[in-house]
Amino acid sequence: MSSRREFITLIGGAAAWPLAARAQQQAIPLIGFLSSASPATWTPLVTGFQKGLQEAGFVDGRNATIEYRWAEGQYDRLPNLVIDLIDRKSALIFAAGGSDPAKAAKAATTTIPIVFASGTDPVKAGLVASLNRPGGNVTGVSVLGAALETKRLGLLNEIAPGSRSIGVLLNPKYSAADLQLSELQEAQAGINREIQIVRASTEAEIDTALATIARRGAGALLVAEDPFFGSRRQQLVTLAAHHKLPAIYYQRDFAKAGGLVSYGTDFAYAFRQAGIYAGRILKGTNPADLPVLQPIKFDLVINLNTARTLGLEIPPMLLARADEVIE
Repeated sequence: MSSRREFITLIGGAAAWPLAARAQQQAIPLIGFLSSASPATWTPLVTGFQKGLQEAGFVDGRNATIEYRWAEGQYDRLPNLVIDLIDRKSALIFAAGGSDPAKAAKAATTTIPIVFASGTDPVKAGLVASLNRPGGNVTGVSVLGAALETKRLGLLNEIAPGSRSIGVLLNPKYSAADLQLSELQEAQAGINREIQIVRASTEAEIDTALATIARRGAGALLVAEDPFFGSRRQQLVTLAAHHKLPAIYYQRDFAKAGGLVSYGTDFAYAFRQAGIYAGRILKGTNPADLPVLQPIKFDLVINLNTARTLGLEIPPMLLARADEVIE
Protein backbone atom coordinates (compact mmCIF):
# COMPACT_ATOMS: atom_id res chain seq x y z
CA MET A 1 0.00 0.00 0.00
CA SER A 2 1.09 3.53 -0.71
CA SER A 3 1.94 5.48 2.39
CA ARG A 4 0.62 8.95 2.99
CA ARG A 5 2.44 11.67 1.05
CA GLU A 6 3.19 14.92 2.71
CA PHE A 7 4.61 18.27 1.78
CA ILE A 8 6.14 20.88 4.04
CA THR A 9 6.20 24.62 3.80
CA LEU A 10 9.24 26.51 4.99
CA ILE A 11 7.37 29.52 6.36
CA GLY A 12 3.75 30.47 6.77
CA GLY A 13 1.63 33.54 6.33
CA ALA A 14 0.70 35.55 3.27
CA ALA A 15 -0.09 39.09 2.33
CA ALA A 16 -2.80 40.32 0.04
CA TRP A 17 -2.01 40.40 -3.67
CA PRO A 18 -2.09 44.03 -4.82
CA LEU A 19 -5.54 45.44 -5.48
CA ALA A 20 -4.54 46.54 -8.97
CA ALA A 21 -3.66 42.99 -9.94
CA ARG A 22 -6.86 41.60 -8.45
CA ALA A 23 -8.89 44.22 -10.27
CA GLN A 24 -7.60 42.81 -13.55
CA GLN A 25 -9.00 39.38 -12.76
CA GLN A 26 -12.21 38.40 -14.47
CA ALA A 27 -15.44 37.75 -12.59
CA ILE A 28 -14.95 34.14 -13.63
CA PRO A 29 -11.14 33.86 -13.69
CA LEU A 30 -9.36 32.24 -16.60
CA ILE A 31 -6.56 29.91 -15.53
CA GLY A 32 -3.92 29.16 -18.13
CA PHE A 33 -2.60 25.60 -17.85
CA LEU A 34 0.78 25.45 -19.62
CA SER A 35 2.56 22.11 -20.01
CA SER A 36 5.63 20.99 -21.88
CA ALA A 37 4.14 17.50 -22.23
CA SER A 38 1.08 16.06 -24.00
CA PRO A 39 -2.39 15.48 -22.52
CA ALA A 40 -2.45 11.73 -23.23
CA THR A 41 -0.59 10.72 -20.06
CA TRP A 42 -1.41 13.68 -17.84
CA THR A 43 -4.97 12.84 -16.78
CA PRO A 44 -4.00 12.03 -13.15
CA LEU A 45 -1.98 15.24 -12.92
CA VAL A 46 -4.74 17.41 -14.39
CA THR A 47 -7.19 15.76 -12.00
CA GLY A 48 -4.87 16.49 -9.09
CA PHE A 49 -4.65 20.16 -10.05
CA GLN A 50 -8.42 20.40 -10.42
CA LYS A 51 -8.92 18.78 -7.01
CA GLY A 52 -6.62 21.34 -5.42
CA LEU A 53 -8.50 24.18 -7.08
CA GLN A 54 -11.78 22.72 -5.85
CA GLU A 55 -10.46 22.51 -2.30
CA ALA A 56 -9.64 26.21 -2.60
CA GLY A 57 -13.16 26.97 -3.84
CA PHE A 58 -12.81 26.98 -7.64
CA VAL A 59 -14.47 24.51 -10.01
CA ASP A 60 -13.68 24.47 -13.71
CA GLY A 61 -16.80 25.34 -15.70
CA ARG A 62 -18.60 26.78 -12.70
CA ASN A 63 -16.70 29.68 -11.17
CA ALA A 64 -13.42 29.30 -13.08
CA THR A 65 -12.28 28.36 -16.58
CA ILE A 66 -9.12 26.42 -17.39
CA GLU A 67 -7.48 26.86 -20.80
CA TYR A 68 -4.97 24.10 -21.62
CA ARG A 69 -1.89 24.55 -23.78
CA TRP A 70 0.38 21.57 -24.52
CA ALA A 71 3.86 21.82 -26.07
CA GLU A 72 3.90 18.06 -26.83
CA GLY A 73 7.58 17.80 -25.85
CA GLN A 74 8.56 20.65 -28.19
CA TYR A 75 10.00 23.11 -25.70
CA ASP A 76 10.49 25.83 -28.30
CA ARG A 77 6.70 26.15 -28.59
CA LEU A 78 6.31 27.36 -25.01
CA PRO A 79 6.89 31.12 -25.52
CA ASN A 80 4.12 31.37 -28.12
CA LEU A 81 1.76 29.30 -25.99
CA VAL A 82 2.37 31.67 -23.07
CA ILE A 83 1.63 34.72 -25.22
CA ASP A 84 -1.63 33.14 -26.28
CA LEU A 85 -2.65 32.61 -22.64
CA ILE A 86 -1.71 36.19 -21.79
CA ASP A 87 -3.71 37.51 -24.77
CA ARG A 88 -6.71 35.59 -23.44
CA LYS A 89 -6.47 37.61 -20.20
CA SER A 90 -5.46 34.75 -17.93
CA ALA A 91 -5.81 35.66 -14.26
CA LEU A 92 -3.16 33.05 -13.36
CA ILE A 93 -0.82 30.73 -15.24
CA PHE A 94 -0.04 27.25 -13.97
CA ALA A 95 3.22 26.05 -15.56
CA ALA A 96 4.33 22.43 -15.30
CA GLY A 97 6.62 19.85 -16.86
CA GLY A 98 10.14 20.90 -15.93
CA SER A 99 11.21 24.49 -15.43
CA ASP A 100 10.85 25.53 -19.08
CA PRO A 101 7.12 26.38 -18.95
CA ALA A 102 7.57 28.54 -15.84
CA LYS A 103 10.65 30.20 -17.36
CA ALA A 104 8.68 31.06 -20.48
CA ALA A 105 5.82 32.44 -18.41
CA LYS A 106 8.11 34.46 -16.16
CA ALA A 107 9.88 35.95 -19.18
CA ALA A 108 6.53 37.02 -20.64
CA THR A 109 4.85 38.65 -17.62
CA THR A 110 5.72 40.21 -14.28
CA THR A 111 2.11 40.93 -13.31
CA ILE A 112 0.16 37.72 -13.89
CA PRO A 113 0.68 35.27 -11.01
CA ILE A 114 2.51 32.07 -11.96
CA VAL A 115 2.32 28.77 -10.07
CA PHE A 116 4.73 26.04 -11.15
CA ALA A 117 5.23 22.33 -10.55
CA SER A 118 8.78 21.46 -11.53
CA GLY A 119 11.33 18.72 -10.98
CA THR A 120 14.26 21.12 -11.24
CA ASP A 121 15.66 23.37 -8.51
CA PRO A 122 13.54 26.56 -8.82
CA VAL A 123 16.26 28.76 -7.33
CA LYS A 124 18.99 27.49 -9.66
CA ALA A 125 16.53 27.76 -12.55
CA GLY A 126 15.98 31.42 -11.72
CA LEU A 127 12.27 31.05 -11.04
CA VAL A 128 12.35 32.32 -7.46
CA ALA A 129 14.74 34.28 -5.25
CA SER A 130 14.58 31.66 -2.48
CA LEU A 131 12.38 28.80 -1.35
CA ASN A 132 11.32 30.69 1.78
CA ARG A 133 10.52 33.95 0.06
CA PRO A 134 10.01 33.47 -3.67
CA GLY A 135 9.49 37.17 -4.42
CA GLY A 136 7.92 38.51 -7.58
CA ASN A 137 4.92 36.84 -9.18
CA VAL A 138 6.10 33.20 -9.09
CA THR A 139 5.74 30.36 -6.58
CA GLY A 140 4.84 26.70 -6.69
CA VAL A 141 5.86 23.13 -5.92
CA SER A 142 9.34 21.67 -6.41
CA VAL A 143 8.96 17.92 -6.92
CA LEU A 144 12.73 17.32 -6.95
CA GLY A 145 12.55 14.94 -9.91
CA ALA A 146 15.93 15.73 -11.46
CA ALA A 147 17.68 15.71 -8.08
CA LEU A 148 16.87 12.04 -7.47
CA GLU A 149 18.80 10.46 -10.34
CA THR A 150 21.65 9.43 -8.02
CA LYS A 151 19.23 7.61 -5.74
CA ARG A 152 17.62 5.88 -8.71
CA LEU A 153 20.99 4.75 -10.00
CA GLY A 154 21.81 3.21 -6.61
CA LEU A 155 18.47 1.40 -6.50
CA LEU A 156 18.93 0.03 -10.01
CA ASN A 157 22.42 -1.20 -9.12
CA GLU A 158 20.90 -3.01 -6.14
CA ILE A 159 18.08 -4.55 -8.19
CA ALA A 160 20.18 -5.58 -11.19
CA PRO A 161 23.73 -6.17 -9.95
CA GLY A 162 26.45 -7.39 -12.23
CA SER A 163 29.57 -6.37 -14.07
CA ARG A 164 27.84 -5.02 -17.13
CA SER A 165 27.15 -1.35 -17.65
CA ILE A 166 23.96 0.59 -16.97
CA GLY A 167 22.37 2.54 -19.78
CA VAL A 168 21.01 6.02 -19.08
CA LEU A 169 18.45 7.71 -21.31
CA LEU A 170 18.54 11.52 -21.29
CA ASN A 171 16.63 14.15 -23.26
CA PRO A 172 19.21 16.78 -24.34
CA LYS A 173 16.42 19.35 -24.80
CA TYR A 174 15.28 19.08 -21.18
CA SER A 175 16.49 22.03 -19.11
CA ALA A 176 17.85 19.81 -16.31
CA ALA A 177 19.75 17.44 -18.60
CA ASP A 178 23.19 18.82 -17.70
CA LEU A 179 22.42 18.56 -13.97
CA GLN A 180 21.20 15.00 -14.40
CA LEU A 181 24.33 14.03 -16.30
CA SER A 182 26.61 15.62 -13.72
CA GLU A 183 24.90 13.85 -10.81
CA LEU A 184 24.97 10.48 -12.54
CA GLN A 185 28.64 10.79 -13.45
CA GLU A 186 29.50 11.62 -9.83
CA ALA A 187 27.47 8.63 -8.63
CA GLN A 188 29.16 6.26 -11.05
CA ALA A 189 32.16 5.74 -8.79
CA GLY A 190 29.91 4.63 -5.96
CA ILE A 191 28.47 1.69 -7.91
CA ASN A 192 31.73 0.72 -9.65
CA ARG A 193 29.93 0.18 -12.99
CA GLU A 194 30.15 2.01 -16.26
CA ILE A 195 27.18 4.16 -17.30
CA GLN A 196 26.41 4.52 -20.97
CA ILE A 197 24.63 7.76 -21.86
CA VAL A 198 22.26 7.78 -24.81
CA ARG A 199 20.08 10.71 -25.79
CA ALA A 200 16.64 11.06 -27.35
CA SER A 201 14.17 13.88 -27.86
CA THR A 202 11.78 12.28 -30.37
CA GLU A 203 9.79 9.07 -30.59
CA ALA A 204 12.08 7.65 -33.27
CA GLU A 205 15.19 8.56 -31.29
CA ILE A 206 13.85 6.64 -28.30
CA ASP A 207 13.63 3.48 -30.44
CA THR A 208 17.20 3.96 -31.61
CA ALA A 209 18.55 4.84 -28.17
CA LEU A 210 17.20 1.73 -26.44
CA ALA A 211 18.35 -0.50 -29.28
CA THR A 212 21.82 1.04 -28.90
CA ILE A 213 21.86 0.41 -25.15
CA ALA A 214 20.88 -3.23 -25.67
CA ARG A 215 23.43 -3.71 -28.46
CA ARG A 216 26.20 -2.36 -26.23
CA GLY A 217 25.37 -5.00 -23.64
CA ALA A 218 24.02 -2.81 -20.87
CA GLY A 219 22.57 -4.83 -18.01
CA ALA A 220 19.94 -2.28 -16.95
CA LEU A 221 18.34 1.02 -17.91
CA LEU A 222 17.70 4.29 -16.09
CA VAL A 223 15.17 6.61 -17.74
CA ALA A 224 15.92 10.12 -16.49
CA GLU A 225 13.15 12.45 -15.39
CA ASP A 226 11.70 14.35 -18.34
CA PRO A 227 8.12 15.39 -19.29
CA PHE A 228 8.59 14.14 -22.86
CA PHE A 229 9.61 10.70 -21.62
CA GLY A 230 6.52 10.74 -19.43
CA SER A 231 4.39 11.26 -22.53
CA ARG A 232 6.09 8.23 -24.14
CA ARG A 233 5.60 5.99 -21.10
CA GLN A 234 4.15 2.97 -22.87
CA GLN A 235 6.75 3.09 -25.63
CA LEU A 236 9.58 3.09 -23.09
CA VAL A 237 8.11 0.28 -20.98
CA THR A 238 7.44 -1.84 -24.08
CA LEU A 239 10.95 -1.31 -25.46
CA ALA A 240 12.58 -2.12 -22.11
CA ALA A 241 10.63 -5.38 -22.03
CA HIS A 242 11.52 -6.15 -25.66
CA HIS A 243 15.23 -5.67 -24.99
CA LYS A 244 14.96 -7.48 -21.62
CA LEU A 245 16.32 -4.45 -19.76
CA PRO A 246 15.53 -4.06 -16.04
CA ALA A 247 14.58 -0.39 -15.88
CA ILE A 248 13.95 2.27 -13.25
CA TYR A 249 11.75 5.32 -13.86
CA TYR A 250 10.90 8.53 -12.05
CA GLN A 251 7.11 8.19 -11.82
CA ARG A 252 4.86 5.48 -10.40
CA ASP A 253 2.74 5.41 -13.57
CA PHE A 254 5.65 3.73 -15.36
CA ALA A 255 5.60 0.84 -12.88
CA LYS A 256 1.83 0.60 -13.14
CA ALA A 257 2.20 0.42 -16.93
CA GLY A 258 4.54 -2.57 -16.61
CA GLY A 259 7.88 -0.92 -15.81
CA LEU A 260 10.06 -2.73 -13.29
CA VAL A 261 10.49 -0.04 -10.65
CA SER A 262 9.91 3.65 -10.04
CA TYR A 263 11.17 6.05 -7.42
CA GLY A 264 10.07 9.63 -7.01
CA THR A 265 7.53 12.13 -5.78
CA ASP A 266 3.78 11.56 -6.04
CA PHE A 267 3.19 13.96 -8.93
CA ALA A 268 -0.60 13.94 -8.69
CA TYR A 269 -0.38 15.01 -5.05
CA ALA A 270 2.11 17.73 -5.98
CA PHE A 271 -0.28 19.05 -8.62
CA ARG A 272 -3.06 19.07 -6.06
CA GLN A 273 -0.92 21.27 -3.82
CA ALA A 274 -0.25 23.56 -6.79
CA GLY A 275 -4.01 23.77 -7.37
CA ILE A 276 -4.57 24.83 -3.78
CA TYR A 277 -1.91 27.54 -4.19
CA ALA A 278 -3.57 28.73 -7.41
CA GLY A 279 -6.90 29.00 -5.64
CA ARG A 280 -5.41 30.96 -2.76
CA ILE A 281 -3.78 33.39 -5.16
CA LEU A 282 -7.04 33.87 -7.05
CA LYS A 283 -8.61 34.80 -3.73
CA GLY A 284 -6.01 37.51 -3.17
CA THR A 285 -2.92 35.93 -1.62
CA ASN A 286 0.38 37.34 -2.86
CA PRO A 287 2.47 34.61 -4.59
CA ALA A 288 5.63 36.30 -3.29
CA ASP A 289 4.58 35.33 0.23
CA LEU A 290 3.77 31.68 -0.49
CA PRO A 291 6.91 29.58 0.13
CA VAL A 292 7.82 26.98 -2.44
CA LEU A 293 6.50 23.60 -1.32
CA GLN A 294 8.87 20.64 -1.18
CA PRO A 295 8.21 16.90 -0.78
CA ILE A 296 9.42 15.07 2.30
CA LYS A 297 8.22 11.62 1.18
CA PHE A 298 9.20 9.69 -1.93
CA ASP A 299 7.57 6.54 -3.26
CA LEU A 300 9.30 3.32 -4.28
CA VAL A 301 7.06 1.15 -6.46
CA ILE A 302 8.11 -2.34 -7.60
CA ASN A 303 6.35 -4.43 -10.23
CA LEU A 304 6.90 -8.06 -9.26
CA ASN A 305 5.18 -9.36 -12.40
CA THR A 306 7.80 -7.60 -14.51
CA ALA A 307 10.59 -8.86 -12.24
CA ARG A 308 9.43 -12.45 -12.75
CA THR A 309 9.26 -11.96 -16.52
CA LEU A 310 12.83 -10.68 -16.49
CA GLY A 311 13.96 -13.53 -14.24
CA LEU A 312 14.95 -11.14 -11.46
CA GLU A 313 14.68 -11.79 -7.75
CA ILE A 314 14.11 -8.52 -5.91
CA PRO A 315 16.15 -8.38 -2.68
CA PRO A 316 13.83 -8.94 0.31
CA MET A 317 15.15 -5.85 2.08
CA LEU A 318 14.25 -3.75 -0.93
CA LEU A 319 10.76 -5.22 -1.09
CA ALA A 320 10.31 -4.36 2.57
CA ARG A 321 11.19 -0.73 1.80
CA ALA A 322 8.73 -0.47 -1.10
CA ASP A 323 5.69 1.77 -0.70
CA GLU A 324 3.78 -0.31 -3.23
CA VAL A 325 4.33 -3.76 -4.73
CA ILE A 326 2.43 -4.65 -7.89
CA GLU A 327 1.73 -8.39 -8.28
